[in-house]
Amino acid sequence: MSCLVTVVGSLNIDTVVRVERHPRPGETVLGLELIDRPGGKGANQALAVSRAGASALLIGRVGMDEDGRMYREALCARGVDVQHLQRTPSIESGRAIVCVDGYAENSIVVIPGANTALSREDVLAAEASIAASAVLLLQLESPRETVELALQLARKHGVFSVLNASPVTPSAEDLASQADLVIVNEHERAQLPNIKNACVTLGAEGASWLSHTKRPSPAALVDTTGAGDAFAGTLAGYLALGWDPADALEKAVEAGTEATTWPGAQPWVFDATNELRADGIRGASWAGPTGPSSS
Repeated sequence: MSCLVTVVGSLNIDTVVRVERHPRPGETVLGLELIDRPGGKGANQALAVSRAGASALLIGRVGMDEDGRMYREALCARGVDVQHLQRTPSIESGRAIVCVDGYAENSIVVIPGANTALSREDVLAAEASIAASAVLLLQLESPRETVELALQLARKHGVFSVLNASPVTPSAEDLASQADLVIVNEHERAQLPNIKNACVTLGAEGASWLSHTKRPSPAALVDTTGAGDAFAGTLAGYLALGWDPADALEKAVEAGTEATTWPGAQPWVFDATNELRADGIRGASWAGPTGPSSS
């Protein structure tokens, strides 16, 4: 049985600004820290799949810039298959400006960059990988036609498809209707009321799917950036490993909670010399799955 999760999605370099509070319109506030970190929903979720112990393959695009090269190499070193992660001439890697306040809440502005070049042809080139997958995982930071084709290929090959319907776009409801499972937060759920099989994340209250609701253990919040992506990737990973929905949901809630205890979306950073370094994350974070399984 395959335990491969193919992820179609975005990669961004997150420029994180820490502030005491978010500015109001027209107001200037002083930043406390500025640092570049890896991000983008596709990469965040692929890394979470790998950390869950499943096999992760990422279909996406970065630029020809140095950050794009380093990012690709770093994901590979962390267990993500990057054979379908392309470098794009003439377009810089995607960027996001993330503002994090003293309560660990964030606001994000995304500049898509090379993510806009992710095409139907890229997905078609990876059809064999999609066909060999247990789960296809997607988000809505990629072009609509790319996401739709990937969903069609999953259906063609009998692959379970999971759509994290974020950010909500005009085509979100139509694309959600084509997925086997849709992951949304409470606000997204309200905008997409007709979803049939929805897994709803509830922030500090955990998450709910089918008849199961799982609540997180207490954690010292540092930054909520990427917590939803850690949840989605982990859920997809454990489903690919054959875990039943209740146990997979519990693991996903644990991963989403853990992701709030480090700064940024992923537990590593680019340092000032553009080298990779760990960011104080326990080695156990990279261990495979433990606990009950239905497989």
